[in-house]
Amino acid sequence: MADEKNSGNKAAHDKRAEMGVATIAEAPDAHRNEKVGKVVSTKMQKTIVVEVEMRRAHPKYKRVIKSNQKFYAHDENGVAHKGDVVRIRETRPLSKLKRWQLKDVIQRSSLTQVEDTITAEAV
Repeated sequence: MADEKNSGNKAAHDKRAEMGVATIAEAPDAHRNEKVGKVVSTKMQKTIVVEVEMRRAHPKYKRVIKSNQKFYAHDENGVAHKGDVVRIRETRPLSKLKRWQLKDVIQRSSLTQVEDTITAEAV
């Protein structure tokens, strides 16, 4: 009798897999919040400060208001430099202030490109 229950569950699981429905074990990484901003500081080890500009309408006057917010993000390899435009992704708490992780660099700053060419010429 217990075998009948398990075989029924297994058949339902197989049907879901055939239909393309992902199970918990097969599910891709959960969608996490992402933001795009400019790197303001890289003075800490493995940490960057990203400033994100947000625009929203004023509740009463309906005028667009710009506000900036800074986020501390984890940069494991030190890829980002000051002035770069980067995409950060929400993650588990890594420290007191760090809850974001560098996903990728969207646009390099002109200062970074000049420094890269100087170091390439020196080598």
